[in-house]
Amino acid sequence: MAEFFHRKLERRAVGFVVAIIVAGSIGGLIEIVPLFTINQTVEAAPNMRVYTPLELAGRDIYVREGCYACHSQMIRTLQDDVERYGPYSLAVESQYDHPMLWGSKRTGPDLARIGGKYSDFWHVAHLTYPRAVVPESNMPAYRWLIRTPLALDDLDLDLEAQRNVGVPYTDDMIQNAAKDAIGQANPDSSYASGVVERYGEATTVSAFDGVATELTEMDALVAYLQVLGRLTDAARKEAVAKSEEVP
Repeated sequence: MAEFFHRKLERRAVGFVVAIIVAGSIGGLIEIVPLFTINQTVEAAPNMRVYTPLELAGRDIYVREGCYACHSQMIRTLQDDVERYGPYSLAVESQYDHPMLWGSKRTGPDLARIGGKYSDFWHVAHLTYPRAVVPESNMPAYRWLIRTPLALDDLDLDLEAQRNVGVPYTDDMIQNAAKDAIGQANPDSSYASGVVERYGEATTVSAFDGVATELTEMDALVAYLQVLGRLTDAARKEAVAKSEEVP
């Protein structure tokens, strides 16, 4: 019966076009209508900060190495997810992610709240030889990151590109991108105070890979991992508010 109806419809070009338009319109409405209420559905996070140049470079390395293929960055509202990883992810936490890295596959654990959970030293050891700290891990090693200098020449262009898609980087941030990357990974550098001034007191300044005399891709990736879930505390505040509502 269905085959007969479909064949009959295909023979009537005008009717077939109308059917396609109707089907496309239904799908379009489902996708588009929610966008008109986005201001009501996306949480406000007035204390949300942008990625520093070093963290943004680390995110690029994370994408380049395909880390998103095995690690999601979206904690579901399921109780098991919340108990294992922390407060479920909010839409606002990804507003400066281009592209977003929510993911769906978890060969490894979700990383949405990994920031601050482990020390810099742990992350370096884990990336250098994963089974040294997680014996059952099947993650590949990324030893070359600690030997590879971080490219600084185009950091300002990265920030400018992000601003073009809505991330509120200022001219001052863009002009000082390279200096801020160096300063964030070298607490004793004369540039360290500048990155805190531009990105806020909550910005972590540390010799991420353990060596302050040179800036490596390991510095950048660890800096990125350490900020995941810490750009805003909106999710934790919402979790506390919901727990207080429970009688």
